[in-house]
Amino acid sequence: MVRVGLDFGDVRIGVALSDELGLVASPLKVIPSRGWGKDAVSVAELVKEVGAGEIVIGMPRNMNGAYGASAQKVRDFCERLREATDVSIVAWDERLSTVQASRALLEADLPRKRRRELIDKTAAALILQNYLDYLQARG
Repeated sequence: MVRVGLDFGDVRIGVALSDELGLVASPLKVIPSRGWGKDAVSVAELVKEVGAGEIVIGMPRNMNGAYGASAQKVRDFCERLREATDVSIVAWDERLSTVQASRALLEADLPRKRRRELIDKTAAALILQNYLDYLQARG
C-alpha cells in the first residue's frame, strides 16, 4: 500500500510518499499553506492522485512526551482532512524529525537556500520512514 507522509506546518506542508511495498519513504513535494480547508483539499487530491491508502501525519510532542499547542493544530487539521478524504489517518510522533532532516541536509553539504527548499519534505520522509520501520518491525 502506498502511504503519504505529512510534516504539517503553519507556512508549508512537507509531503513524502512510500513505495507500494511500504519499505522506503521518499520526499515528494512541499505544499504552501493557503488555509487549512484548502490545504486539506490539496492533500486529499494528492492522496487520490497517487492512490494512497493511508496518511501518516507528524504529531508534535515535547521531549517529555507531552502534547503542546502545535499538537492541537495538527489534530484540528486532521479533522479537516477527515472531511476531505476517506483514507485512514495515522498521527505519528515527529520528535526531532526536523532536526534530523536538517542534519542530513547539512551533511549533504547543500547551500542554505537549497536546505530551506528541502527541509519540510525531508522531514515528512523521515516521519513516514519511521512509521514504515515500525510496521516492518511489528511484522
